[in-house]
Amino acid sequence: MDDEVKGIAVARAYFDDVVEPILAHRFPGLGYAAGRLGPGSDVLGLDDATSRDHDWGLRLTVLLPDDAAEPDSIAAVGEELDRMLPDSFRDLPTRFAFTGETVIRHRIEVDSLSHFLASRLGFDPRAGMGVQEWLSLSGQSVLEVTAGAVFVDRAGQLEAVRRALAWYPRDLWLYALACDWLRIAQELPLMGRAADTGDDAGSRIIAARLAQAVMHLTFLLEQRWAPYAKWYGSLFRRLPLADAVGPAVDVILTGTSWEERQDAIAAALQTLLNRQNGLGLSSLAQATVPFWDRPYVHPDPAIAAELLGAVADPEVRALPAGRGSIEQRTDNVDMLVDPSARLATVRVTDR
Repeated sequence: MDDEVKGIAVARAYFDDVVEPILAHRFPGLGYAAGRLGPGSDVLGLDDATSRDHDWGLRLTVLLPDDAAEPDSIAAVGEELDRMLPDSFRDLPTRFAFTGETVIRHRIEVDSLSHFLASRLGFDPRAGMGVQEWLSLSGQSVLEVTAGAVFVDRAGQLEAVRRALAWYPRDLWLYALACDWLRIAQELPLMGRAADTGDDAGSRIIAARLAQAVMHLTFLLEQRWAPYAKWYGSLFRRLPLADAVGPAVDVILTGTSWEERQDAIAAALQTLLNRQNGLGLSSLAQATVPFWDRPYVHPDPAIAAELLGAVADPEVRALPAGRGSIEQRTDNVDMLVDPSARLATVRVTDR
């Protein structure tokens, strides 16, 4: 296969040429949605030749409307597809095993829309999204619903959910932005202090953490959901602000002295503050200020205060000032990939 061929294009052709005709013949009038959703590099359009060594291929998601999605109906659609699918399409097998599995079967995920959403997000947004539901979302979980291609949506419900998940409500956006400024303020002076004590490794570790926070703040200001670690830098480089912030991030990670790294962080933060001001979210001119009488800097505390002061929703105003979304609280993979754990953690810690 041509190295330039993407999984989304293969999935679209598979649906158009094989799967849709089967569904139209065997289940006429079924108001389903179908596309390439869920996990996988191809969902983000980032798959390449290496991606094909596991879990890549003829994959689709078919979502039945809830009023037609009894377990027997879901099973019937899956079984009929299994019965009628050819062995291969464009020289790719229609049935294969995933990593760590031995069962060879077709990889058309048939589910109800409500269960699919709950399996990725921890809840169904159509039932309403409160503050805790929004904060329990990781960027990757949202991208598994919104980033892929939808080939057909006969009832329009999936596209409505994708629009609803486009971005945070304004007050939660302000809150998340403030939390990133606070996260950076908590550790930026420590980078120089660690180096001054002779702990270069510790200083560089702090610098890497700060680089991640700077990048996350960039995603927030661009109103884009951030993916999980493997594709974090790749999608960051596609952000419009990355042209200005990216070179500073490179220096944060590679600078030979803490002073060089600190200057790069300060430059990145100034660019981000200018963008934030341009969006009408803040008005302060200087991103960083001295840290007491030491030779270190940190973000001006007034930046986070101004963002939080603009929050109108009393429930958001009552949130702990520096905690933020689940991915601002933890980078533990087992937590971030578990929708129920994410939501439970936010609910418990924000009581």
